[in-house]
Amino acid sequence: MAGYKPKVISLTKRPGHTFGFYLRVEQGEDGHLIRCLEMGGPAELAGMKDGDRILRVNGTFVDGLAHSEVVDIVRNGGASVTFHILDEASYKQARAQGANLSSNKSTPVVNGVDKDDPKLKLCYLVKSSSGFGFSLRSVKGEEGLFMADVIPGNVAHNAGVRVNDRLVELNGENVEDATHEQVVDKIKLAGGSVMFLLVDQETDKFYKNKGRKIGAWLATVKYLPLKPRFINMTKGSDGYGFLLKEMPRKRGKATTDTLQITGHFIKEIDRGSPAERAGLKEMDRLVAVDGQEVDNCSHDQVVDKIRLSGNKCCFLVVDNDTDEMYKLGKVSPMLFCEEMKESILPPSYTEALRLPTPSFKAKEEELKPKLCRMEKTSAGYGFHLNGIQGVNGQYIMDVVEGGAAHRAGLVNGDIVVEVNGTNVEQSSHEDVVEIIHRSGNSLEMLVAKRSVYEQLKAKGVSITRLLLGETSYAQVHYADSPKEEKREKARPETPTKPARERTPSSSSQESIDERL
Repeated sequence: MAGYKPKVISLTKRPGHTFGFYLRVEQGEDGHLIRCLEMGGPAELAGMKDGDRILRVNGTFVDGLAHSEVVDIVRNGGASVTFHILDEASYKQARAQGANLSSNKSTPVVNGVDKDDPKLKLCYLVKSSSGFGFSLRSVKGEEGLFMADVIPGNVAHNAGVRVNDRLVELNGENVEDATHEQVVDKIKLAGGSVMFLLVDQETDKFYKNKGRKIGAWLATVKYLPLKPRFINMTKGSDGYGFLLKEMPRKRGKATTDTLQITGHFIKEIDRGSPAERAGLKEMDRLVAVDGQEVDNCSHDQVVDKIRLSGNKCCFLVVDNDTDEMYKLGKVSPMLFCEEMKESILPPSYTEALRLPTPSFKAKEEELKPKLCRMEKTSAGYGFHLNGIQGVNGQYIMDVVEGGAAHRAGLVNGDIVVEVNGTNVEQSSHEDVVEIIHRSGNSLEMLVAKRSVYEQLKAKGVSITRLLLGETSYAQVHYADSPKEEKREKARPETPTKPARERTPSSSSQESIDERL
């Protein structure tokens, strides 16, 4: 489509909400039109304009399809849908010139944000005996409340909070216009755990200069201690070997909804079945099937999605603790799915974002931990050990470039498996810190990139040095060795949340529209 470059916009909506626009066909106008944009809705925030034409939905070219077919494709996309759009003037000019509108050349945008744009952050804090480990300050002449007195090693710092971060949301509620006293009261009422949506100074300035509203759809979930799980299964002769049951969901601590909310839960897993081998657990809640969110689907609709997957299926699931954490922040575990999209999203979405199709075989070859050895310098080891009070599991953050940890191969986000030969996966933060302190001036850590760790755990594989093999063991990273380092790449990014469509609005014979 020479001369015409559509935008790719990925929209995400919350439960009970829409994407914030009407999809219409109108007499005397070609194409599927964007109309009646809701101010502050996902579509308007993402940069959609009145009169824009939709060319593709989740990778499917729709310009020549009937209105009802396009509506069905959008509805079936769930809570997160990708649109290829072209502005009205360019669309009309392209049609007048007979241009090929089915070309795939496009500019990827996610909820109005380029893939490389900076992220807000979701931080989950569990109070210790000494509190949360931060204070709030307000600055004369500046709007909002800012984080202060964040001490390295304390709860807030370990959860990803940094000095001068601005507080945007508290337990899913926007508090940008709240007073200091109101926010302090809300934190006190929250009890032993809180979820913050924070923005650092540079990121805040970036979006203010763009004139864009900010929210959880722009956040990374990499600081959250509990993770949803991807379950990849291949059907056996007796199926997958589990029962799917629709049951009421527990309400989160901060939930005041009176409506009964149901979910799809895993029950009665057969011993030795594909489901058990893949890592499914009793009472896991099913969030998505092959990248499509299922919260607002009926039991029969979910079963149909699984059947349509054929002999292989990928689930996104959460255990109860992870579910409760996400509910506290009123965000969907689909945010995690977006951050890990190169390993899970369906082909249509992958194609729309022009991402390479991942190779399963290549992933298998990468499923190994790293053994990193380092010597302490006058500046220490050069990393922070992060953990959440009351939650097992530690990970590496704030690796100082050029420091001992960096030279040894540690990377932000690495999960700590062993310290000096001792498995610490179930150890408390304090216990692991004590082991490190006792190690003196040298330290040996067995770590795994988060994605590798999660895949191995999903397969039920114990992570030990045996996975390194003789060759890998010989390639141990030493902090004092010449700079022949083998670096791991950091994690992916971007947002997501659940779905619901409204019924068609009435329309005249001159147009057909659908609220989306």
